[in-house]
Amino acid sequence: MSSEVAEAMVAIGAVGFRLDDPVTFKSGIQSPVYCDNRKFPFWPQHWEKIIRGFAGLMHEKGITCDVVGGIEAAGIPHSAALGFVMSKPSIFIRKEAKAHGAKKRVEGGEVAGKNVVLIEDLVTTGGSSLSAVEALREEGAVVKDCLCIISYGFPEAQESFARADVRLHALTNFEMVLSVALRQKSIDEASAAVVREWMSNPRGWKAPVQSAEKQ
Repeated sequence: MSSEVAEAMVAIGAVGFRLDDPVTFKSGIQSPVYCDNRKFPFWPQHWEKIIRGFAGLMHEKGITCDVVGGIEAAGIPHSAALGFVMSKPSIFIRKEAKAHGAKKRVEGGEVAGKNVVLIEDLVTTGGSSLSAVEALREEGAVVKDCLCIISYGFPEAQESFARADVRLHALTNFEMVLSVALRQKSIDEASAAVVREWMSNPRGWKAPVQSAEKQ
């Protein structure tokens, strides 16, 4: 499954490499890799692998739930589709409460006393995921597991999930994505080495200085 999901991400252009023009995450981390899993619904034959993968992972890990929850905005399509496939209710969690109306973060139905499995498209530092966990728990939900398509595997995210008593499960990882990208020649060995260097120290990494010829 890990290889199949990584192949799907590379195939639809959901992952790309920007060594000379890194992206900046909300956490402030600069990254030579970007990920856009919002592309999946446009590619149903590949998206099906993701939804079936989530269902299979839950079966493999013995994860049960009453409700499937998706994090605004990128997690919502995946959580809704998974809920449909599993015949489970689905809800979504806003990043922030609306300033008007009911001013709720949890939308779609009542979760008090219910076991909610959380769905994310991507986990970096884990901040948005755990904020959603907090919002669900404030509404009385039981949240023990978070599933994502891919995680960067940062130690700080692993530590944060452990402190929150939430298990994080990813369908694939960036080492597998690199392996697929190298095999398909979407990236060369030198660029892959830079990405691995970044992964080993994401907060301390700086983009390579371009030579005068490249500039």
